Amino acid sequence: MKAILSAILLVVFTGCGEAADTRTDRKPDAEPESKPAPRPAKVVLKTERTIHVFVALCDNDSQGIAPVSKLLGDGDDPRNNLYWGAMYGTKTFLRRSSAWDVVLATKNISSSVLERIILKHRATGAYLVADAYRGVKIKETVEAFLDAAAGNKPVVLEVGGVRLGICGGANLVAYVGHNGLMDFQVRLPRRTEPAGVGKAAIVLACKSKPYFRNTLTQLGCKPILLTTGLMAPEAYSLEAAVSAWLSGHGAQGMRARAALAYNKYQKCGIGGATRLFHAE
Repeated sequence: MKAILSAILLVVFTGCGEAADTRTDRKPDAEPESKPAPRPAKVVLKTERTIHVFVALCDNDSQGIAPVSKLLGDGDDPRNNLYWGAMYGTKTFLRRSSAWDVVLATKNISSSVLERIILKHRATGAYLVADAYRGVKIKETVEAFLDAAAGNKPVVLEVGGVRLGICGGANLVAYVGHNGLMDFQVRLPRRTEPAGVGKAAIVLACKSKPYFRNTLTQLGCKPILLTTGLMAPEAYSLEAAVSAWLSGHGAQGMRARAALAYNKYQKCGIGGATRLFHAE
């Protein structure tokens, strides 16, 4: 794990003294004025672009999904979970990618968030913070994502000498997992961010366009990448879309990159993969 270290070096130089005054008629020297102790230099932390990803762990027992194996579908086990610790899960796939460096990995952020991983994008210096929510807490995950999309509850993390905005403070937010809006209704958060300062959002879940698009728009958020059909919300599509966004590609460029990645791993044909994603 690479850490970003910052150091403040304060070097004080004293000049050489003047020659002594040997005159006998000189007045006594006045008492020297006391000088205040120097203040320590202020550390100014750099704020980097941040992507905050909300991952609802796959859970056979509490989500309306086609059941997967018991190992992959245990929503309390991030290590082996289909959407987190498995080969194409968010944590495993991104930490193995040559485009990212792992900065920090922590566990038990809260009773709902079982793990967090922070990565730095090598080419741009941007950061990605991904949280693994307990599978049974999928509704809480969706609501936290929508709050972030609205710009609510901004949080600043200080990591290795930089400031990272997460939740409502992130530059781009993403939801990964089962489309919980197929199964339940959520409270639409009240937007507290000033008008006209909307976020950009990605939702990698089955049929996210008909379920999330209007809600995100009402929150003043721009849904730049959604899906139109059933899909595997695995990390190759997420990485492709995020990398395109960081490189300055528009929504259509993100769609094209996500489709290429999806077809590479799913072998569904580039036409079908392109139609699966919707960009605005």
